[in-house]
Amino acid sequence: MAMSTGRGEDEPMMEMNTTPLIDVMLVLLVMFIITIPIQTHAVKIDLPAATPPNQPKPPIDPVVNNLTISPAAQVLWNGTPIDMATLRVYLDRTRVMTPEPELHFQPDAYSRFDTVDRVLATVKRSQVSKFGFVGNENYYNYDK
Repeated sequence: MAMSTGRGEDEPMMEMNTTPLIDVMLVLLVMFIITIPIQTHAVKIDLPAATPPNQPKPPIDPVVNNLTISPAAQVLWNGTPIDMATLRVYLDRTRVMTPEPELHFQPDAYSRFDTVDRVLATVKRSQVSKFGFVGNENYYNYDK
């Protein structure tokens, strides 16, 4: 249906009829909306499996292991008492891990020196490369 703009009836229309073009564009838009898959706003995370409460925690942490000596000359690996043979086994296991976990050593200020010396000798024989002393600030005012 054409509208006259005051021109003569015999003159051709110079304007382009855009109604079919708009109809085609709307049909294409609806088709694209239907064919685009629905986006799900989910973040995929691989969570570790839950461990039963009665299962013991693994003795070797793959990041940092704490080796402490109590005042009663007891050697503790991540808070668990161990003997020197078990310490050597744990140190050998950590040395072959990739990457090698850090070993933090913290003897108590009142622990016996011979126990600290035996532990340090065991650590040195195992050739652990990531070893450090933790808590040295506790000894700052020890003699004063």
